[in-house]
Amino acid sequence: MDQLLFGDNQFFGINHMSEEKARAQAMRFQDTSAIMAVLDAAYDEGIRTFMCTTHDRIGAVCDVVRANPGRYEGFQFYPCMPYAHKYANAVTDHGMMGAVTHFMPEGGMFKTMLRSGAALATKDADGIAKVLIDAEMKMFSGLTTPVIFMQNVFADLLLGMGFTRAFRVFHDHVVEKYGAEPGYITMNLPMMAEALQREGIRNPIICSNINKIGFRMCGGLDRYREVLASGRIRAIAMSVYASGAIPPREAIEWIADLPGVEAIVFGASSRGNIRGTRELVDEFMGAA
Repeated sequence: MDQLLFGDNQFFGINHMSEEKARAQAMRFQDTSAIMAVLDAAYDEGIRTFMCTTHDRIGAVCDVVRANPGRYEGFQFYPCMPYAHKYANAVTDHGMMGAVTHFMPEGGMFKTMLRSGAALATKDADGIAKVLIDAEMKMFSGLTTPVIFMQNVFADLLLGMGFTRAFRVFHDHVVEKYGAEPGYITMNLPMMAEALQREGIRNPIICSNINKIGFRMCGGLDRYREVLASGRIRAIAMSVYASGAIPPREAIEWIADLPGVEAIVFGASSRGNIRGTRELVDEFMGAA
C-alpha cells in the first residue's frame, strides 16, 4: 500500500468545515475534464492511488484511464462502496425493493427472485449483497483495484446495528471474487477493530479520521492510540488536517509519530497543495 493516497471528496462538494467551499468545488468539478486535470497533477507528483467512491461520475474517470494506459501506467483505484446518496435517491424513486433490483443486472437470478419475493422468503441476504458488490465494481472492469473498501455510512450503520457478520461476507467476497484486500472506513476505529476481530478478520485495513485535535474521532484519542499501538490493524488516516483546522506541517509531523498508520488519504484541488502534502509526507514518513 502506498503511503499517500488521493481522495475524491473535493470533486463532489464535500467539505466538513465550509458549505460555501463545498458548493464552489461542486460547481468547479461538474465536468470530467476538470477532475482529470487534478488527477493528472497528482499522478505527475508521483501519487498512483486514487481512493474514490462509486459515484456515477467516477465511471467517466475510469473510462479515461482505461483508454490511456500509457499515460496512467501504474495507476490504481481503491473503490469505496456503496455510494450512499445513490442508493438513497433510488429508494426515493423506486422504493426499498425497487432500489435493490434497480442496481442488479437484468435477467439475473437474484433480480428474478426479488421480484417474486423468493429471495426474502429464503433470506438469501448474502447472495444479494454479493450481487450488489459486483454491480458497484462494474465501472472498474479491467483496472487495478488491490483494495476495496466498505464506505463509512454503511459500515457504521452495520456496526451500530450489531450486524457485523456483513463484514465477513464483504471480506470473503472481495478476496475470492476480486483477489483484493477488503478495507473498512469508519468514524469509530476502536469499535470497528473490535468487531472485525470478533468476525475472525485479522490485521484488517481500516480507514478513519486520525488527527491531532480529535476531529470526528469517535472513541477519543487515547483509544485510537491504544488500537494503533496494538499492531492488530493497518490504519489509513483521513482528515489529518481536520478540514483545515491544523496547519499541514504540524498535522503530518504528528501523524508520522503514531504507530500503525501505514498511509494517509487526502484531497486537494491544486497542484501546489498536492505537492505540499507529498513533500511533507516524504519529509516525515519517508518517500511515498
